[in-house]
Parts: sequence; C-alpha cells; structure tokens
Amino acid sequence: MKNYTVKLYQETDYEKWNDFIGQAKNATFLFHRDFMEYHKDRFEDFSLLVYENEKLVSVLPANKVNDVVYSHQGLTYGGLVYGEKTKLVSVIEIFKSILIFMNENAIAKLHLKTLPSIYHLKPAEEIQYALFLAEAKLIRRDSLSVLDLSQENKIAKIRKRGIQKAIFNNLIIKEEDNFESFWNEILIPNLDKKHKAKPVHTLEEINYLKNIFPKNFRQFNVYYNDKIVAGTTVFESKNVAHCQYISKNEKQDNLGSLDFLFEFLIKEVFAEKRFFDFGISNENQGKKLNEGLSYWKESFGAGTIVHDFYEVETINYDLLNNVLL
Repeated sequence: MKNYTVKLYQETDYEKWNDFIGQAKNATFLFHRDFMEYHKDRFEDFSLLVYENEKLVSVLPANKVNDVVYSHQGLTYGGLVYGEKTKLVSVIEIFKSILIFMNENAIAKLHLKTLPSIYHLKPAEEIQYALFLAEAKLIRRDSLSVLDLSQENKIAKIRKRGIQKAIFNNLIIKEEDNFESFWNEILIPNLDKKHKAKPVHTLEEINYLKNIFPKNFRQFNVYYNDKIVAGTTVFESKNVAHCQYISKNEKQDNLGSLDFLFEFLIKEVFAEKRFFDFGISNENQGKKLNEGLSYWKESFGAGTIVHDFYEVETINYDLLNNVLL
C-alpha cells in the first residue's frame, strides 16, 4: 500500500492547488482558489491536499460546519479531484486516508457531492466506487438536462413556433459584459416574485468573477424594442456550457424570447462544445421536479444526467481495508 499524507489547505498552497486543478481530469475553474474564495467569509474552509510522499496526487474542495465536512457548499458541484493517471486502487486508498484524517480530527461525517460526468475530461467515477465501498448513503439526486452536441438533437415543433414568433417580433440577442440589466430588471424581480429568493450571486459578486475569469462567465440578453426581455448567464468550461441563470419578462411571455435565445446558443455560440447543460429543474433537495421547466429543456432534445450527493461516516474508513483480491 502506498503512503499518503493528508494536509489542510494553507494560503501558501495557492499556486500548487491551482496548478493541480489545471491538470486534473475531473476539475473545472470552479475549483480554482479565486473562485472558491470570493465568498470565503461565509465558510470555514476545510479543503484538503493529499500527497504520495512529496507529490500532490489529490485535492478535496471542502468546508466545515461543526463536526461535519462538506464538499464546498459555495460550489455547484464538488468531489475528490485527481490526476489523469490516477488509478481506481489509488483513489480507494486516497479516500481511506482522507476518512482517517477526518476521523482523527473529530469529524463525524463527510457530505460529498460529485462532479457530474459531463464535466470529466476523461472517465473519472472512481470516487463513486470508493463511496459505495465505504457504505455512503445517497442523500440527494438532482437531474440535469443536457444536450450532447456531438449528436444530432431534434427540436420540438413548439420551440420552432417560439423561434418564429421571436423573428416576427424582431428580437435581438446581445452578448454583454455588463450583468446589471439582466440582474436588476429580469432575474432579481422574477426570483423574488416566484420563490421569494435571491440569486446565489449578487451583482457585485458576478461582476467580480467576470473580471477574474473573463472567458468563463458570459451574459446573453434578448431585447425587444431596445428593452431587455430575457437572458441567461453561462458558465463556460472546457467541455460544457452551463446555464447558471435563465429568466425572462413574464409580462412579455408570448415573444418566444428564450426559445430564440437558446437555439442561437446551441447552434451558433456553443456548437463546438461537447455538452450544453441547461441545469437542474429540481427543488426540495432533488425530491421535487418542475415539470414545465424540465419539459421546456427536453423539447430542445436534452436528456437527463444525474448529480449525486452522498453522506459517509468517517469511521467507515475501516470498510476500505481488505477490498482488493
């Protein structure tokens, strides 16, 4: 068995961490420390680095609440990150080392959310098998609506009618560096009216992130008679265009604005990506499905990819002994 050492992230690990994220087979820019730390005042960081002798072989973006460690709660997805050449047996041993470290540091449970498979640069579900061996509980499952852009995707007639409405109404699509119009005129009012909620990111935060990651944050708005009527905020990673926010002016619902916008994004802007991720249509920790929203996404040809969340007791590290034949 290889010798692994687990250490808590320190500020001096900044470059080492980011360099590793840039070379991993299951990471995106969300795991860059600049993204993780834009809201660091809200979380007690408990990110881990795992070494084989002196070589960094894995990292875990995480935070701590009392005696529970979470895949970082400020990130959409998470998981154990490892390199391209890391084998299944190594991941099992690395995960065991992490559970031992947590158990020795009075951590009772680990809540681990996975990285959906569409974000893997190469197959990287080794951690799911390790979680199974450790008798982790599946505590939440979200459903992502995803288009595989390497395949032909047939759009439903109802979407085509919406697109024709938009053309008839002379709608205009603009990519803009400014998020203010979408946030203040569309997104915030809609979330407040429908859910009594606010966007996960404030306007100041999304502008800050755009400045740090200019190629990864993109804003597309739709205009009718020079007035914004719809938009979407896209998080762009190497293989995936992910729609973080989608919203429209409900009073002008008959313009076909979102149908028009998303056909343009899928066929023109992100046609060279491998996947187009509409995001989830779930509420209540994955136990409720917004049927209308899910149908709208599927009518572009999208299918379902699941995003799993697990809970494992750290004392279960012992279950990872004697699993190899």
